[in-house]
Amino acid sequence: MKRIARMLIAGLAVSSLLAGCASGVKHAEMAASMPTLKPGEGRIYFLRSASMFGAAIQPDIRLNSQVVGESKPGGFFFVDRTAGKYVAAASTETEKTLSFMLDAGETKYVRSSPSLGLMVGRVVLELETPEKAKEELASLSYTGDQVKAAAK
Repeated sequence: MKRIARMLIAGLAVSSLLAGCASGVKHAEMAASMPTLKPGEGRIYFLRSASMFGAAIQPDIRLNSQVVGESKPGGFFFVDRTAGKYVAAASTETEKTLSFMLDAGETKYVRSSPSLGLMVGRVVLELETPEKAKEELASLSYTGDQVKAAAK
């Protein structure tokens, strides 16, 4: 009986972790229908690996103080912005930021990765190389707003 109870608890724990992972359309399935950039704009992809480590930590991602999405395991989203200086940020017990320049026609890839914190975990933001990001994007699920993405 104890074994069944342990299996049930383990199953519930795994299912609750999986519920936090991104699900939906994969980048590979939607790449052909993604909008083209407008003149003077660049694209910023935000992506997170599908690791179960830190899966419950899913803070909002802000770009120049505006919430643009969430850091979800196995997910990605993108925003198109005019060329300029940007600060991406994610907050849990502490705020982690990443500053970068975006040029017109350029694509930047920002990876969010969970790490250990003092009381709770945190999400660290870093620029990813286009090669690594493109390789991983195909398997990630879109977590942005489908209507907005199609309208742009």
